Amino acid sequence: MRVTKAQAQANRAHIVETAARLFRERGYDGVGVADLMAAAGFTHGGFYKHFKSKADLMAEAAACGFAQSMQASADSDPASFVEHYLSREHRDEPGAGCTLAALGGDAARQSENVKATFAIGIERMLADLATAQTSLDEAEQRELRSVRIQCMAQMMGALMLSRACPDDSPLADEILEVCRTRVLAQLA
Repeated sequence: MRVTKAQAQANRAHIVETAARLFRERGYDGVGVADLMAAAGFTHGGFYKHFKSKADLMAEAAACGFAQSMQASADSDPASFVEHYLSREHRDEPGAGCTLAALGGDAARQSENVKATFAIGIERMLADLATAQTSLDEAEQRELRSVRIQCMAQMMGALMLSRACPDDSPLADEILEVCRTRVLAQLA
């Protein structure tokens, strides 16, 4: 049976969304093409009809993950965003969470294409954290950007450190609590 162009595009989008979730859950090396295609409901052989390589899919899945994260936080004010980001709920659901926190370490060892996708995602996250303050001069804008970078790095690091601890570890919760309090104070 021949697949229509529209169905092929829908299949590809489904594979990318499935990959975005699985890569966040297991890391890039923890997901093989056969497992990915099976999770998406397709055969292994169909992969190369959609993608040149796993690296191409990794970049596309990262872009999808960043877009999903930004869409989920679009209506949040900065304090609500921080509260959710540094929560146990977000920590315990990497497949539905932040691509950068789940895959940042893996991305550092990937192709330039994957790294470029992460750089674009980071820039978009920084822009989303920015508040519209047109009355600031260039030096003040640079200072605010540096604060956003510092807060974002602290949040990502806190989530990664918390995830590195055993699930029932008091330290895992302490890391989230301390960093949540500090980031909220910084943004206030």
